Amino acid sequence: MRDKMWAWNLYAPADLRYEEVPVPEIGPGEALVKVRAVGVCGSDISRLMKTGTYHYPTICGHEFAGEVVAAAPDVANCRVGDRVTVIPLLPCGTCDYCRLGHYQLCEHYNYLGSRTDGAYAEYVKVWAANVLPLPKGVPFEAAAMTDPAAVALHAVRRLPLQPGQSVVVLGIGPIGLLALEWAKLLGAGKVVAVDIFPEKLAVAKDLGADYVINGREEDPVKKVQELLGGADHAIEFAGNKITQDQALRLLAKRGHAVFGGISHTDLPLSPEAVEHLLRYELTLHGSWNSSFASLSENDWRVALEFMGTGQLKTAPIITHRLPLPELKDAFQMMSERRAYFGKVMFFPHGEEK
Repeated sequence: MRDKMWAWNLYAPADLRYEEVPVPEIGPGEALVKVRAVGVCGSDISRLMKTGTYHYPTICGHEFAGEVVAAAPDVANCRVGDRVTVIPLLPCGTCDYCRLGHYQLCEHYNYLGSRTDGAYAEYVKVWAANVLPLPKGVPFEAAAMTDPAAVALHAVRRLPLQPGQSVVVLGIGPIGLLALEWAKLLGAGKVVAVDIFPEKLAVAKDLGADYVINGREEDPVKKVQELLGGADHAIEFAGNKITQDQALRLLAKRGHAVFGGISHTDLPLSPEAVEHLLRYELTLHGSWNSSFASLSENDWRVALEFMGTGQLKTAPIITHRLPLPELKDAFQMMSERRAYFGKVMFFPHGEEK
């Protein structure tokens, strides 16, 4: 194998350079993965184009799958040739939350693609302990969506969802669409998708939403009351003051809401939403990342299992399949919202045949 590779280095917000750099050298407990598919997370867009990373230069990208091409002698859970995906969160393993198995709440974590180099490259160095084998028949582009699938599952699992109960998902980007699928797979009755983009609502309908509501054309709160008499559960992924407010006001008494959308602005709740929260005795949950410790529910393994059986569908969510050199143009398009996009996927070594 050659000792150089092509990668996108971030030198400052919006300063992306496609460069030839050394292939990472692995040490004890590590493996080298040939990146076959790597996706764009919503956090990548703001990180690469606006907020930056923790040091420069950084190779970003954390939603990926590929093939193991090297492993340290002490590594036993993967070997050369394995088709894998990789958990990007690198927990400290020693803080109180890690010891309880809540790695997503680690107080001293590292992270591929922001705090250490990630997968917008031909190869990436990883912790072998975070490597997961792909079920038979799962393509690389689907496996590269295990991260958002696990994040979506984690959010749905934060709800005390009972069979037949209704769920409203507000903000149906890739994670919202996957949450919609999970709600159905975990026994929800009526599932409602809310967004302002008709393209996303069309995908939601194809993936099993019973109702779709365009928030630009009608009031989601009134419509949910009309359809369901109030929802049992709501999940908000837009990180927007309007949809967070709506997520509370559309709930029935004793309903539950999960907030999973990140925002960089203030998110005030209206007096109506707060009164609804109090009078209806609502419960509000936060959801962060996903679980993967052996002591807790492993969202990653469940996501891969459902991909392997064909129950969790990812292909309809992918809108762009691009070679790695086109990454900068794609990020400019997404940052400026020049066109509709769902999940954008890059293939450093070409698409899988």
